[in-house]
Amino acid sequence: MPYLWLKALHIIFVVAWFAGLFYLPRLFVYHCDVDDSVANARFQLMERRLYLFTLMNTAMAVACGAGLVIEQPFWLTQTWMQIKVALVLALLGFQWSCWRLVVAFREGRNQHDGRWYRWYNEIPTVLLFAIVILVVVKPAF
Repeated sequence: MPYLWLKALHIIFVVAWFAGLFYLPRLFVYHCDVDDSVANARFQLMERRLYLFTLMNTAMAVACGAGLVIEQPFWLTQTWMQIKVALVLALLGFQWSCWRLVVAFREGRNQHDGRWYRWYNEIPTVLLFAIVILVVVKPAF
């Protein structure tokens, strides 16, 4: 597949992945405030579907930049790309922690309040800023 098509698909699926990374923690904010079983079950279903079957896992898998790196392998020698890869790994860790929270809600073990989730929700935003700046500016280190 031509490089520009790979790049376009990468950007599209990164946007979709981030939609899930932003939305799931926001669901947690609202979920921790419900106290009836119907709303609790609805949030559990929404969280599980979002994580497993829609945006988060599918988009993350397709957004993988392996095709781009195969086309431009010299990027891996550049410091900005190495930092970007480390930040993407941090995003994967964040996504994994989201799954742990989905399970905690499902099992009735949530230990956090809405305020905590509001701060937690900012993690992907900070990582997104750093990643976009690295990719666009490509600072020399």
